[in-house]
Order: sequence, then structure tokens, then C-alpha cells
Amino acid sequence: MGKISPLAVAERTAAKMMDMAPAQFRELVAQGVLPRPRKVGPLERWDAEELRSVMRGDFVDGYEDVQW
Repeated sequence: MGKISPLAVAERTAAKMMDMAPAQFRELVAQGVLPRPRKVGPLERWDAEELRSVMRGDFVDGYEDVQW
């Protein structure tokens, strides 16, 4: 089996994906610049593909289900 790409990541990993400190990441989430986490049972996890979409400029909050 090859390398597995994560579907969801914890805050620390999400911050690393964005090359920033967890505190910076948390602040951008609070400001609405970055997407909020999803609840997975008692855990909060960020959708890894959503974070990639932000960096590509494809993510528009509130319009994720719209087919352009």
C-alpha cells in the first residue's frame, strides 16, 4: 500500500499544513479566514482537502456545495 493522505487533521497538523504556529492558525479560524473544524465524536478535525482548497483559492465559505 502506498502513502495515505489524511482526510482530516488535528489543529497542530492543520497549522503545520499551512506553515504557521497553532496560535496563528487558531486566530485565523476565529476571524473566519480559515474554515472551522468538524466534530468527529468528541474530537475537532479539519478537512485536509478544504485547507488545500483555501491555498488554491477555491474555498469560499458558505458556498462549498455550489458547482461553479
